[in-house]
Formats: sequence, structure tokens, C-alpha cells
Amino acid sequence: MIKRLSGTLAALTLIALPTSPASATAAVWTQRWNPSPANQTVAQAFEGIEDDRSDSHSGVTHIYVSGDAYRFDMHTQDRDGDDRQRNEVKGMRTSGSAYIKILKNQVWRISYQLYIPTSLDATSSFTHIAQMKVPGSGAPLYTMSLPISGGTPKINVRYWDEDEQTHEVGNTNLTPIQGKWLDTTFEFKASDTGYLRWTLKDGSTTLVDKRLDNTDLWRADTDYLRPKWGIYRSINSSGLQNTYLLIRNLRAEQQTAAAADTDAAEGP
Repeated sequence: MIKRLSGTLAALTLIALPTSPASATAAVWTQRWNPSPANQTVAQAFEGIEDDRSDSHSGVTHIYVSGDAYRFDMHTQDRDGDDRQRNEVKGMRTSGSAYIKILKNQVWRISYQLYIPTSLDATSSFTHIAQMKVPGSGAPLYTMSLPISGGTPKINVRYWDEDEQTHEVGNTNLTPIQGKWLDTTFEFKASDTGYLRWTLKDGSTTLVDKRLDNTDLWRADTDYLRPKWGIYRSINSSGLQNTYLLIRNLRAEQQTAAAADTDAAEGP
């Protein structure tokens, strides 16, 4: 009888134990932007267009849909000021009157495919093919560039601090990957003490996967951040050619604590 009561009490004790508290909700990636060249023109996909702002090549459209990609043409005669060229798009448009604002302390992942032809070569002065900037003038927060380093053509990503000093995140040789579709991702926290991770893949081969911590990816009095794509280069390099850049499968995802979190700010 005593043994039977003991067993009954033990069973009741087990049933009465409180359940463990639910684990904290893990961060998730929520897609915010995924434009399709088949359905969205350049003006419908991006917040703004900087196509030959100096009217140096009158009557020519340099940024347009080409097949399943957005294409950026650059001719040696194109100018954006006396010493540089720029045919770029900026920002991420979600509708005719709304676009995405990357706000302070948010974590984002921006990925896409890019095609760099042999005519878009590394240069002795700057050639940027992607940037993160604040609206208005000023240095970028990071750039993807095509420099010549130690005599070797490279593709690299650099972080720019508030004093406009640059810090390399990573690089790889450019020549072996020209004429191929590449996959690239920028993951970052828009914070005074943020981080920047850059990956670059050639098919299943990872060429770069580097992360730089303690990056100041916010600027005082900044309203918001926005990415840029296209060709922005100095004319102070020899051997410049007529060239182009292709990008496709663009996607922007925001890290959120739960699916019910408030969406990223959008503005007209």
C-alpha cells in the first residue's frame, strides 16, 4: 500500500511541474524588395536615376532593362563633372510614390547577381559599381570597386568611416570572374557600432566571405540610407573603354524579431 501511494504521489508531482517558458523568438529575414525587369522599368524599381546628368551624350539612354537584367552603359565621352563619369540608380522603390528607407539600428541583407564584362576593367583611379550612401552629397558608407592593387586587377569592398578613411572588407582577383554571372550579398547593421559582411560567389564557389565589425554605418543627422548601383568612375585612368554592367535578381531583406514587427519605413 505504501509503495502504491508513493507511486501515485510521484506521478502527481510530475504532472504538476510547470512547463518551461517559451524560448525567445529568433530573428527572421523578411523580404522587403524584389524588383523584376520583366514587370518593372528602371523608374519603377529604383528611387532615383542618375543617367548622364551633365547631358554629355544627348539623346542616349544609358540605364534600361535588357532581357532579365537592368543594364548600365558607359561610354568614354560620358561625363558627370569635369573628371568623372556616373550612370547609376539609387534607392529601392516599392510603388509609384513609396520607397524603402533604411533606418538607424536596422539590420539588412541586400543580394543580387552581377555581370562584369572584360571591357569593365579595374582602374588606377576609382571605379565603383555599388555604393551605400545617405541622400545628398558626402562620402559613401561602403563601396564595391574595381581597383588595380599591386599591379593586379581586383574587385573589393571597402568601408568608409566618418573621417572618410577606408578599410577593406575583402577582395579577390577580377580577371577570372569577368564575363560570368556572380552572386553577391551585403549584410549590415546601420548603426554607429554596426557591422558589414560581404560575400561573393562564382556558382558554388565562395570567392569572398568577410565580415568587418565595429563599423560606423550611420551618420549624424542622417534621415536614411539607400544603396546605389551602376558605374561611377574617374576619367583619370588610362585605357578606359566603352563598357556596361548588368544586375539582376535584386532582393532586400530586413532582419526582424518576428513576422508581426512593424514594416520598414517608406516615404514619398
